[in-house]
Amino acid sequence: MRRWDLLVEGYTRECEARGLAPVTVFNRRQELDRCGSWLKHRRPRVNLEQLDSELLIGYMRGRGTFRSKATVAAAVSMLRCMGEYLVAQSVWTKNPLRWIRGPKLDPRMCLPRRIDKADMDRLWDEAGKRDPKAREAIMCLLALLYGTGLRRGELERLDLADWDRENGVLTVDGRKTGQERKVPVGAGVWRRIEAYLPVRQNRLEATGRVEEPAFMVGRLGKRMRGDSISSAVRICAKAAGIPFVSLHQFRHSCAADLLESGATMPEVKAVLGHAVIQTTMRSVYIVYRVRRRVLPKWLLVIEIMCGVIGGGILLMVWGCMYLR
Repeated sequence: MRRWDLLVEGYTRECEARGLAPVTVFNRRQELDRCGSWLKHRRPRVNLEQLDSELLIGYMRGRGTFRSKATVAAAVSMLRCMGEYLVAQSVWTKNPLRWIRGPKLDPRMCLPRRIDKADMDRLWDEAGKRDPKAREAIMCLLALLYGTGLRRGELERLDLADWDRENGVLTVDGRKTGQERKVPVGAGVWRRIEAYLPVRQNRLEATGRVEEPAFMVGRLGKRMRGDSISSAVRICAKAAGIPFVSLHQFRHSCAADLLESGATMPEVKAVLGHAVIQTTMRSVYIVYRVRRRVLPKWLLVIEIMCGVIGGGILLMVWGCMYLR
């Protein structure tokens, strides 16, 4: 088992070369180190080439104690990917984890959540109470997260050169989906960006880092990392008395509000940069959940019936055209 650490190191370098986020690489390394420590304490000692599915299932059984199903499923997926790497390195002839599935997850328990309008207003009010320098930075962060639906990693990697002031368009890298996209911004986001840029320039001049290409910079004039962005929003939310706010909730809120304002599904997909339309369709559940809480039941029944009747009419028209 002495080779395990070297193989984990090689697998980590491969993940970094593939462009995976540092947090993802760290989580995979942590899980593999935990598994390696468990294997090293087995008696009699385990030979790496002789690892079988029963031993790995025993590890997962102990790993899953007092853990959620999602945590166990993620651990199984990480070990399965490591198994494929060991097969590629000719350490294993076949991956015993290839056909082992994690616990069954209920997709209804993983529905996206949005930020309520009242909480969003309180968050903006709290951001407006900060000192001028911090106020412009945090309000620009909130505007970009909610107004464009950027992922945290995309916001972290955003450069000043990606901002087209004349056309009001942000160029977002496509590291996750492999496709770069252009995101138009509204008038409110445009104003927040333009108000933040002088603060950014002053920070860079004060720290002697005027050549810094990053769009969002901290007090030291360096690129803001993902954890710093999350911490800034979390502190603001805590001061406003709002429950824990995840950065990805801004993305869900952006998608839901676009759908409610009349945007089509392909348009929302293009703005958010989803690889498949099925991911965008999850935002429909947010809109429906809000409408179910606000609208009377009889009105929802009418909406459903109209949808069924409309679908039936379309089916009849299609059938007549086909028979002709």
